[in-house]
Amino acid sequence: MPHYAETILPLPLYGTFTYSIPPTLENTLKIGSRVLVQFGRKKFYTAIVTMLHNDKPEGYEVKEILSVLDEKPLLRHPQLKFWEWISEYYLCSIGDVYKAAVPSGLKIESETFISVNPDYEEAFSGELKDRERIIYDLASSRNRVQLGEISRSTGFKNVESVVSKMLEKDAIFISEKVVDNYKPKTESFIALTIEQGDDDGIHKLFDLVKRSGKQEQLLLAYLDLSHWLQKKKKSAEVSKQSLLERAGVSQYVLKSAIDKNIFKIYKKEINRFTLSADTKADLPILSEEQQRALNEILESFRTKSSVLLHGVTSSGKTSVYMHLIDRVLALKKQVLYLVPEIALTTQLTQRLHKVFGDRLLIYHSKFSDNERVDIWKKLLNSNDPCVVVGVRSSVFLPYSNLGLVIIDEEHDTSYKQQDPAPRYNGRNAAMMLAMMHGAKSLLGSATPAVETYYKALTGKFGLVSLPSRYDGIEMPEVEIIDMKASRRKHELNGLFSTTMINACKQSLEKGEQVILFQNRRGYAPMVTCKQCGWVPKCENCDVSLTYHKHVNNMSCHYCGFTRPLPDICPACKQPALEIIGYGTERIEDNINELFPEYRIARMDLDTTRNKNSHERIIDDFSSRKSDILVGTQMVSKGLDFEGVSTVGILNADTMINFPDFLAHERAFNMLEQVAGRAGRKGPRGKVMVQTHDPDNPVIRFVASHDYKGFYDQEINERERFKYPPFSKIINIYLKHRDDTVVNEMAVRFSNMLRQVFKSRILGPEAPAVRRVQNLYIRQIVLKMENEASMTKVKKILRIIYENMLKVDSRMKTVILYYDVDPV
Repeated sequence: MPHYAETILPLPLYGTFTYSIPPTLENTLKIGSRVLVQFGRKKFYTAIVTMLHNDKPEGYEVKEILSVLDEKPLLRHPQLKFWEWISEYYLCSIGDVYKAAVPSGLKIESETFISVNPDYEEAFSGELKDRERIIYDLASSRNRVQLGEISRSTGFKNVESVVSKMLEKDAIFISEKVVDNYKPKTESFIALTIEQGDDDGIHKLFDLVKRSGKQEQLLLAYLDLSHWLQKKKKSAEVSKQSLLERAGVSQYVLKSAIDKNIFKIYKKEINRFTLSADTKADLPILSEEQQRALNEILESFRTKSSVLLHGVTSSGKTSVYMHLIDRVLALKKQVLYLVPEIALTTQLTQRLHKVFGDRLLIYHSKFSDNERVDIWKKLLNSNDPCVVVGVRSSVFLPYSNLGLVIIDEEHDTSYKQQDPAPRYNGRNAAMMLAMMHGAKSLLGSATPAVETYYKALTGKFGLVSLPSRYDGIEMPEVEIIDMKASRRKHELNGLFSTTMINACKQSLEKGEQVILFQNRRGYAPMVTCKQCGWVPKCENCDVSLTYHKHVNNMSCHYCGFTRPLPDICPACKQPALEIIGYGTERIEDNINELFPEYRIARMDLDTTRNKNSHERIIDDFSSRKSDILVGTQMVSKGLDFEGVSTVGILNADTMINFPDFLAHERAFNMLEQVAGRAGRKGPRGKVMVQTHDPDNPVIRFVASHDYKGFYDQEINERERFKYPPFSKIINIYLKHRDDTVVNEMAVRFSNMLRQVFKSRILGPEAPAVRRVQNLYIRQIVLKMENEASMTKVKKILRIIYENMLKVDSRMKTVILYYDVDPV
């Protein structure tokens, strides 16, 4: 029997940690088991077992595993292998991956509490300083109190250092309480106090209720719901709620029946995840074009593990997906259907649920932690065929028999995790997951990522096209509005040209809907003083504050810092503050003034913070409860609104003029996707693009819906400068509170990197925003060949970092991380 276990902890630590296995646990421990372990002096964490062995570690005392938390492993094959791949490829620790992959409700951790030492002599309490006395009194009044609660109650910063000094004085004790964040959902069920088949017993129960008509109703309703009298069939469980509803009686009647020992009540853990019953629908009928595409995809899957479906907006890609899903479910396999944003799941799940019913599961970050745990457990404890619709984190779920992965809107940058680690791309991770399961991957987009389309053209992926819209609908007409010319002709009303206003008015008067796109939230991006030029800046970041009118304050979109809008300029003391620029909130106000008789909705980060807010806004717009939808990039992501005839893009230039080799690709994709919301049903739609640079090639390609022309120009630029897909980019970030220190460390570190990687190293440089959350930033770019082993790159970077620590101990205070394949 193995005596030791290697484990992963949910901490940003490289490698695994060895624990001894108590004899009582030797027969219950398996690879993937969830165990409770002590780490450090007093902290407790949930670890995952990765290996069992008999090699005793040398040089330190090995702690024991405290307990096994489940009867069966938390992970399925090949989840650990998948975690290791993400750790190696995205240059992070396996602990980072574990922390991101598993819902918090499955990671039991200890929380630090303090309590007063009852033997602490009050006579010596005079040695307590003011802050220490306040904390001491707080702990005394509450018996014991959490460190976080001390900070909230007192407003003190650096509570840990104050508590440390109190520990030295023996005034307090530290204790750890193990906290299980998961709370299962339970429901009350009702059962008879006699066994099924006891005829004499049932007669006696009827005798007990013959003088109470309502209790008799209750008993009859139970027998009906449970099928208790059908002796050849085991009786069904009856919930308290369903029994009361069927009998039409009050809880008091049920309580009286329980008191008479007719019924007994018990609680049962149930799964939170249920979809409301919906009308069953058949698979959509495919057009000739869609059927051809489906046949070509199936044919490509014979020789390719991944296929790109390049279909223009509204070409009916989702219908093709549904036919593929049906085929995979018929083979008793599972499907992962990835979407880039939560907003997409609302319309999509309604369509899929009508066809696939309770075989549909949904998984995204707006679910509570308990809901996510329930879905994890449902997949872990079942091998049934199902389709999971979710955002990038869905790749971490415990699939048993994955047959197909669909990555819709595969070009979308939302698939990339930015912070914290692991900074993985959900698209690429999903394709690797599919490969590990022996499944196929289908990528779909009207505007494929340049790298994806390159792989399709060069034969690595299969390529299938849907070049026209479903049912013969024309692509929308795109009109470019020259804002400089409009200004000269005095044809502007705020941010809106007269041409834009007239187009919106014509659509609204016909009973059609309008979408207005501005990729900046808030009321206005900047406030300035007309007198002295003062601009309010964030105290923690090198950015100006964005004004939000509905809360009358200015906020930083990097760190969340807020301050009220002053009445007078704090610099020159003059009432000369001016609001400059337009965000979605200001556009909503202006549109209200232009079209007061129409209903307006706004969809951006500010209006979609609540769990069901996406669904409410989308449902209202779909059902014509609103006429105009103002939004950020959220409105561009695959939404299907039948009534939209006009789309207005208010400022195309801000997306194009960005110092990044991916800027043109991001701009083209977003503009073309927004344009694709127009005219999806009925007459040809119209798209109005306001720009100060009407001859910009990106604008022209959007106007003609020419993805291939855009791709050809972009791929030539990429090849010329050896950017992806002709190389691999790794951004290396260093952060520190002292600008001088981070600059010096970045120069030294880049010089050490240059000794190994030579000309592949660029920088260091300060990014456009050089300070975020009081941390100064430097960026180094490592441009590697595509065939380079990321495992070797990771080892080399680790060695160089360790050597840097030996050269300059200040490197310990620098935050260092890597961003592989940035978007």
